[in-house]
Amino acid sequence: MESLSPVPAPVIYVDADACPVKDEVYRVAARHGVKTYVVSNSFMRIPRDPLIEAVVVPAGLDVADDWIAERANARAVVITADVPLAARAVKAGATVLAPNGRAFTESAIGMALATRNLMEDLRSAGAVTSGPPPFSPKDRSAFLSALHTALVRLGRV
Repeated sequence: MESLSPVPAPVIYVDADACPVKDEVYRVAARHGVKTYVVSNSFMRIPRDPLIEAVVVPAGLDVADDWIAERANARAVVITADVPLAARAVKAGATVLAPNGRAFTESAIGMALATRNLMEDLRSAGAVTSGPPPFSPKDRSAFLSALHTALVRLGRV
């Protein structure tokens, strides 16, 4: 008789340095019993919970992104507003959510990267750009819903 190997549990990786929804991640992760890694390049206070682990990486360009991208897979949810990291995680098969609840998908990541690069080029050429809209309660609510849905979907796979 063939033995079936267990499906690995879902995991959450939070690109934490500028993440406005860490508390929401902690609540949803606790509700679903999902291991969560809070990745930053400086100490960050996290809840005392065996399912939540702070990962402090050395300072440097993209070190936290690299740590997350190296671990992202089809059983992971990556929380980030960083479009290049989102692209790497999507390529690895992860579910990727922005803090406003928007999902980065294979079909949309190319446009997100192009837009990001265009805006970066405009700023470096001296153009004044408005930046992202302020984070709102509606964004927080959309994120909570998107994270819950992603974890439910991964729990069924």
